[in-house]
Amino acid sequence: MKHIAYFGGTFDPVHSGHLAIAREVTSLFHLDRFYFLPAYHAPHKPDRPPTLALHRYAMLCLATAEEKRVFVSPHEIEKNEKRYTIDTIAELQKKHLHDAVYFVMGADSWADIRTWKEWETLLLTSNHIVMGRPGFPLEAQHVTDPIRSRIIDVRGSSSFSRQDSPAGTNIYFTDAVHSAASATNLRTDLRDGSLDRTDHLPLEVANYIEKYEVYR
Repeated sequence: MKHIAYFGGTFDPVHSGHLAIAREVTSLFHLDRFYFLPAYHAPHKPDRPPTLALHRYAMLCLATAEEKRVFVSPHEIEKNEKRYTIDTIAELQKKHLHDAVYFVMGADSWADIRTWKEWETLLLTSNHIVMGRPGFPLEAQHVTDPIRSRIIDVRGSSSFSRQDSPAGTNIYFTDAVHSAASATNLRTDLRDGSLDRTDHLPLEVANYIEKYEVYR
């Protein structure tokens, strides 16, 4: 059995914080593979259409080219439509029928989880890794008792043993990564020209953005 994680988001653009999450989560949870899963259009962000999916996918591929266990999945953007996480995860679980699949989300997504489609079913039928994020404390008052009972808090841990986890699906809280990088702030700075090209952006991504004037 392989242990495989998918990190969904728009990654608009991918930055150093995203890559730090990929590396640290892969190491802490002893993952065989970690996939960035760029959304074609996030249903939870209807007011802001993301940058063209082709650009976001290309930037992710450039950013992960030298990573050993980190990859990019085109699963959602190939659908060419808005996708809900519960539907995507169900498809990925069928694809990895004999593997353990984990869905990675940030604390901001966790705080809004009750707005997601079939959120209770989603949390009870798949493994999740929830990353701490500045300004978004990891709490569980907003979820139901059956979901709270599946939470395993590994914050402050530098090592993790799956043997210590209960059978079934679990939700892991971790603070393995703290990054000041923000895609929203990066887009703003890129558009007004105030960003140092090396600030939180992999060099290959910065070069791509400049070449194709992605945020102009």
